[in-house]
Amino acid sequence: MVRFFPGKLPYEFLQKLVFTKLGIRDERVLLGPSIGEDAAVVRIGNRVIVLATDPITAATKDIGWLSVHINANDVASCGVRPIWYLCTILLPEGSEEELVEDILDQIDRACKELKIALIGGHTEICAGLNRPIIVGFMIGEAPAERYVRTGGARPGDSIIMTKGAGLEGTAVLASELEEDLVSAVGKDIVERAKRMIYEISVVKDAMLLMESCEVHALHDPTEGGISSGLWEMAVASNVSIEVIESSIPLREETRRICSHLGLNPLNILSSGALLAAVKGEETDRALKALREGGIPAEVIGKVKEGKGVWMIRKKGKVELKPPPRDEVYEVLESVLSSS
Repeated sequence: MVRFFPGKLPYEFLQKLVFTKLGIRDERVLLGPSIGEDAAVVRIGNRVIVLATDPITAATKDIGWLSVHINANDVASCGVRPIWYLCTILLPEGSEEELVEDILDQIDRACKELKIALIGGHTEICAGLNRPIIVGFMIGEAPAERYVRTGGARPGDSIIMTKGAGLEGTAVLASELEEDLVSAVGKDIVERAKRMIYEISVVKDAMLLMESCEVHALHDPTEGGISSGLWEMAVASNVSIEVIESSIPLREETRRICSHLGLNPLNILSSGALLAAVKGEETDRALKALREGGIPAEVIGKVKEGKGVWMIRKKGKVELKPPPRDEVYEVLESVLSSS
């Protein structure tokens, strides 16, 4: 009997247990469940509706705010602006009014930041919970021809990455392991790392790209970090991706914290970065639009014929594979079990 640990269901079990049990076939579904795709696309006349859902299960701070942004990222990664949001809020027994008000204040603030309407949902007090859990559901709308997917990368495309690797993971580690990290890397590094959680939105990144150049694929790398994000894009697109290791943006905070904890910064939660496959001839236009919009961005590689993700290093080329589990979960579980 296979037992699962916290985090996403492993890829092989998605194939075995999820993708084989999808109910009836509907011709209006243009994009359904598959590796690397975090949203569904449904055609309604000459428009498409993009739908995505994601929970917030591990965080305890800013969970309402995070839920809106995490779900908005999945819709934006189809190149579509998120418009409508619903959520289910599950609360532990004994929760106080102030907790509910705080969560809804956060949701309201995030929706206003992104110009999103909260249109429904559900709240419930549940036995057996030790912290609130939010399951969000985001919807966007666009012309039928105006969307992209993770699996759209083409040979000749440039791979552009915004912001930096491991933004979310760095912030989570800094918050959860603050005392240890302050003594190891310094209070200033830790405080800056904690604030990186407020950079997790990729809505602006995606919209700038869609408005400025020919985008073939977008992907929001979350669990498993940049390694998993690149692998998912390559598998979904049936292509090979070559990445230059020295070109991958990496913040000092991430580098220092990962070095202290013995983590690979490419294998930790990376919400906030956006991976884009852009038509090669329009690379400079894409970078210009992002940078003029205040979004740091770099070309980190190229799409080629073949399969897999290959990392170009000073000492040669190695295959880059997704980690079995996000390394943030592993280090947090190790710390909690020893405390």
